[in-house]
Amino acid sequence: MNNEKHTEKDNLSSVVYKNDKLTLYKGDACESATFHNEFADLIITSPPYNVDINYNSHKDDLSYIEYLEFTKSWISNCFKWSKNQARFCLNIPLDKNKGGQKSVGADITKIAQDVGWKYHSTIIWNEGNISRRTAWGSWMSASAPYVIAPVELIVVLFKEEWKKTNGSKVSDIKKEEFIEWTNGLWTFNGESKKRIGHPAPFPIELPYRCIKLFSYVDDTVFDPFAGSGTILIAANNTNSYGIGLEIDEAYCDLAKQRIMNETNMLI
Repeated sequence: MNNEKHTEKDNLSSVVYKNDKLTLYKGDACESATFHNEFADLIITSPPYNVDINYNSHKDDLSYIEYLEFTKSWISNCFKWSKNQARFCLNIPLDKNKGGQKSVGADITKIAQDVGWKYHSTIIWNEGNISRRTAWGSWMSASAPYVIAPVELIVVLFKEEWKKTNGSKVSDIKKEEFIEWTNGLWTFNGESKKRIGHPAPFPIELPYRCIKLFSYVDDTVFDPFAGSGTILIAANNTNSYGIGLEIDEAYCDLAKQRIMNETNMLI
């Protein structure tokens, strides 16, 4: 099977990299015409958090209203591009205090449900970054302290039906993995920006677990914010097909190079 069968695109996106398992497109997740059919079995992504990260091609300091409008746009498109039994693993912050306290996780989850996604569960990812805290509010005083949880969310959603009856029906997961990963508290370290060369990378462990737990072998995994290519690499290395979309040319080049280095595949 070739992943070319899974998508139809128009000239809003261009192929940056392609092999028998993976395709990386340069394009915009907010453009609804980027893809024309329902192709995704599993979506895994970590969108911009709107915390003023210096991305090359994305403004990461929108007003909160603008950020939620941006969020609704790309989540709506993901719904449109997904199969009826698709699952959606959405890595987002629990909350934030930069620029004012915002209930980011709750607000984005509500938007996803308003779009049409159905809620299944939430995994708490403890990445152990409490040592990097710099904001305390009123130090040692009840005046105005900040309470910051050193965790992120992986919100698990689905489109129409939770039970999977399509696909290969082959699960590639060990007993010990299934027992551990169905516990909704995942603990593993974050990824190094310096090592990856991207301002907001996440560890391959995150998509690796999501793919093994929530999809069958040979399912199509989609990432609308491909960044440095981590989810595509995880898809390739877990016997899945991977499709990624990335708006920035430099990050496309980074993802392409990582894919070629870490999957042992050439164009």
